[in-house]
Amino acid sequence: MGRLLAIDYGKKRTGIAVSDPLQLIANGLTTVETTGLFDFLADYLRKEAVETIIVGLPKQLNNEASENMKRVEPFVNRLRKLYPYIPIEYYDERFSSAMAHQAMLEGGLKKKDRRNKALVDEISAVIILQGYMESRRMRMN
Repeated sequence: MGRLLAIDYGKKRTGIAVSDPLQLIANGLTTVETTGLFDFLADYLRKEAVETIIVGLPKQLNNEASENMKRVEPFVNRLRKLYPYIPIEYYDERFSSAMAHQAMLEGGLKKKDRRNKALVDEISAVIILQGYMESRRMRMN
């Protein structure tokens, strides 16, 4: 069983989270500059077996695509061409940033650390992955 890899794609930075090999726990991996994302993924996918890539689906509250969707779709299309053997799924990311801020607050992080946008992006990717794994478990039951 390979890992699940979640991507919170952003214009400047992209948060990345992965599951353990048994796909039980979501962990933050890193945040990378979006311009270096494909290089990072190539290196990571050479080293680790990834079963599925989950990409945060940027939607607005009214369920319409958000501004970031015009960047996410070309990214996903290129990802599918480069890694046709890895399934890629979207997962709703609407509240992931707000939930990341809340988790940081509840975790007792100082205000300076809560302003760290790279950390917010990484935690958002964890939230996307955790939500995906939970929804998959619910579908299986």
